[in-house]
Amino acid sequence: MNVFYEEDGSFKVASINDEQAASMQVEDARGKRSKIKTANVLLRFDRISLDDFYKTAQSLAAEVDVNFLWECCGQDEFGFAEIAAEYFGANPSLTQQAAAAIALHGAPMYFYRKGKGRYKAAPEENLKAAIAGLERKAREAEQMAAWEADLLAGILPQALQDKIARLIHRPDKNSLEYKALAQAAESAQMSTLRLLEKVGAIPDVAQYHLDGFLAEHFPKGRGFPATESVFAPEDLPIADVQAFSIDDASTTEIDDAFSLKKLANGNWQVGIHIAAPVLGILPGSTLDQVVLDRLSTVYFPGDKITMLPDDAVEVFTLQEGAARPAVSMYLEVSLGYDIISHRSLIERVPVVANLRHHDIEPYFNEETVGKDGEDYPWKAELTLLWNLAGALEGRRGKADQPQQQRLDYSFYIDREEGKAERVRIVPRKRGAPMDKLVAELMILVNSLWGANLRDAQIAGIYRSQGGGRVKLSTQPTAHAGLGVDCYMWSSSPLRRAVDFINQQQLVAMIRNEKPRYQKNDAELFTAISSFDAAYAAYADFQDKMERYWCIRYLEQENMREFTAQVIKENLVRVDGMPLVLRVGGLPELPAGMTVSLQLIKVDYLELAVEARIATI
Repeated sequence: MNVFYEEDGSFKVASINDEQAASMQVEDARGKRSKIKTANVLLRFDRISLDDFYKTAQSLAAEVDVNFLWECCGQDEFGFAEIAAEYFGANPSLTQQAAAAIALHGAPMYFYRKGKGRYKAAPEENLKAAIAGLERKAREAEQMAAWEADLLAGILPQALQDKIARLIHRPDKNSLEYKALAQAAESAQMSTLRLLEKVGAIPDVAQYHLDGFLAEHFPKGRGFPATESVFAPEDLPIADVQAFSIDDASTTEIDDAFSLKKLANGNWQVGIHIAAPVLGILPGSTLDQVVLDRLSTVYFPGDKITMLPDDAVEVFTLQEGAARPAVSMYLEVSLGYDIISHRSLIERVPVVANLRHHDIEPYFNEETVGKDGEDYPWKAELTLLWNLAGALEGRRGKADQPQQQRLDYSFYIDREEGKAERVRIVPRKRGAPMDKLVAELMILVNSLWGANLRDAQIAGIYRSQGGGRVKLSTQPTAHAGLGVDCYMWSSSPLRRAVDFINQQQLVAMIRNEKPRYQKNDAELFTAISSFDAAYAAYADFQDKMERYWCIRYLEQENMREFTAQVIKENLVRVDGMPLVLRVGGLPELPAGMTVSLQLIKVDYLELAVEARIATI
């Protein structure tokens, strides 16, 4: 005796070797023996081989008109033998009954399984929806196959082109477009990114890197939400000074300016004026939340993503020709450049000049500073502040330290319609007089204001260094690298959230008001953590984009050979730019030694440069 039975969602046939009340030992056509439950047996048959029975049943099932079968069965639950009689006629054969079971089981859209060999017809609306879904999947499969064929032929389908940024940086792996792309990449035996590059989907690699950064850190886009209008307060006293700023040509967020005034006692009044956006951006406002979300301006060659929208920056930036709100620190400085006293005021400061590096540095530089020579705008003021900066540096214990002859680099991207972008990399010696002047006055104001908050027992975010590690915290501890016992960032409130927060605390201190943040305020610790993460990510992105433009410069200038300075082992820095790379096969050489290299190839997506030794 043989049996037709169901096991693990499929039908099988076997011969009975032994049978008990609830189970039986069976053997299939290949001689494999197994134990099955008697309840799983749907039919018993003899006089026909296992293979013949099953093949005949499958053949009959393939010919069954499932639509007609569905129409025959009504709305009540039924068994496979019952529907076999309806479909094949009275007294259906065992193979016909088996065929009915196979057909029912193979059409789950039409028939819902209710038990072993028992089914119920799907409701008409459910069936129509299932059929529509099946047809949709067939169309989708056909569409994906067409997209895959295009990609393998080197053609970028329009549907994918419209979603390239998302496919690359934030793909929905369940989307048809991504599935087609992934399948094509697998067929081509390359990554999805390399396939997209091959079909021309990444014409602008700089934009590709920017899109990746935006997808991670600005998922809603680099634009700003609708915010309330902000206005500079008009009721502030106007300072009796003529202030000027010193910045790069590309700077629009002018945070700081300086002023000088001779006092009756012969000393100098030195004013350090910091833009005061907190006077117009109220705590809890939409713009305040923008500051806490963005946390910093993002800088990269040829562009930037500002922390504040342009209309807010324009209200508070220390632009020449206007009296702008500022938190000012006034120093009384002796003729020997000693700091006699300092005081802080909230006021409107008349800004009469925005000095730019490229205009002033040809006159105010290492060769000319402190020496007689031709006059130039603001020479007396710059010279006095430079002398003060030198004295401040000496008091910090940094004046006698050997100066590293390192260079800083400014990147400029020249864009002209119809022409390829060109990059200019302009070196500037680190510690140039203008840099030293601004840096020392910023260190001074940030250390003094930090000490003021500390002494007033008002919470703030301090920047400290100990054991070589720089960190932000609410504790006013020493900054060993700068040589000051207390230091905080407060001089760039248009560009950094930490400075913005500290300025809120400073304004409260100066006005003798309750500060926004109290000691051990959870929001303050959250701001520190968020800022640290964002600031590091933004700096990494700036480094990445500078590396990209360095590589572009190599090709732009057709630099097939170039020189580099050994840093250590096989690590070198290319002359004239901040490009660091590893050179395979470089022998052990002393740091600082010049080597000549040959460019082999570059990879803009990976930002990789392959070079080899030309001469040493």
